[in-house]
Amino acid sequence: MTVHYNCAKCKDRLCIHKVPIFSSLDSEDLRKIMGLISHSEYKKGETIVFEQEEPDSVIIINEGSAKAYKNTADGREQILYVFSEGDFFGEQNLFTGQPSTYTVEALQPVKICKLSRKQFQELLYRFPDIAVKIIVELGNRMTRLENALQSIGVRNVDNRIGIILLEFAEKYGTKNEKGTIIHLPISREGMANYLGVARETVSRKLSQLENEGIIQSLNNKEILIPDMDRIEELAGV
Repeated sequence: MTVHYNCAKCKDRLCIHKVPIFSSLDSEDLRKIMGLISHSEYKKGETIVFEQEEPDSVIIINEGSAKAYKNTADGREQILYVFSEGDFFGEQNLFTGQPSTYTVEALQPVKICKLSRKQFQELLYRFPDIAVKIIVELGNRMTRLENALQSIGVRNVDNRIGIILLEFAEKYGTKNEKGTIIHLPISREGMANYLGVARETVSRKLSQLENEGIIQSLNNKEILIPDMDRIEELAGV
């Protein structure tokens, strides 16, 4: 991990311009906040936060992506969230004093911005819009987790594959004349850990979808979806 307190790139474009919870602030306010922020960099596979750790900062992903996971009783990894540019975590300790309920690990080289508990709470009092945006994001995060739990409990594997493809298309998809290209943030094994199924099951289902023309694998990290309506049918939404 590399830590520094002055990001050279921010001279041209403030890194927190990328963060949705700060989108209501003007450039002058953002520059004031920049003086409070420290920056860290993590290599792929490095741990950003450990489960049960008590982080003293809210952590915002500036570049890259990371997975939040727990280890199950039988030793398996269960992915809860995938964080990407503009996402944040560490709010449990800031708001309630609770330790982190999951481990966060870099999926690729990651750059983060950090605001201390005291500084962040002062921002919330000064800019209520930030607090509202955080509440909305935490609500969305809870909805995604509830949907994931419902998928594990009552949906079949096809539905669950469809739901994760919809989620990734919304967050990591780009459109062109051929359809939607999803830049997968996690591997096939990671998708299996996200869905609570075996890796072989994910690989078999994705191969089946490709044979049926519903998806097209461009490489290990990219999938083309010609028709999103078919994915919605697969997800049962």
